[in-house]
Amino acid sequence: MIMEQRLTDEERLILKTGAFGAVFLVSNADPGVLGVIRESVAASSALANASGTVKEALATGPLPRLPRDSQLEIESVVLPALRQAVRILRDKSPQDVAAYRSVVLGAADRVARAHAGVAPAEAAAIDQIRNALADPA
Repeated sequence: MIMEQRLTDEERLILKTGAFGAVFLVSNADPGVLGVIRESVAASSALANASGTVKEALATGPLPRLPRDSQLEIESVVLPALRQAVRILRDKSPQDVAAYRSVVLGAADRVARAHAGVAPAEAAAIDQIRNALADPA
């Protein structure tokens, strides 16, 4: 039987940084003022679909602090957070790993599709997210 362990505040923040950061990474890949509102609504509804441990992590505590200067800086924070989030869940709540991946990728996809279709830069950001969420070889 798999025993779920409670996440610490720091671990919840890592999951939140990965999830919210993934949305920001995609949104920032093809910035545009008009799409921001649609993208925000799309991301919110996708992240709201989380349940269990993932929902608790995304809905509690402070919002993550994400860099805003460049796509590379965003990647340098978000992609490691996603990898670390998968490791945390695998160790503490393995039944939630697939749910976390699904919620994050679903939110990223919704953001990309929210305004004028998926731009190549958004598709590339989603590929980076998918790779970061994959099981290590």
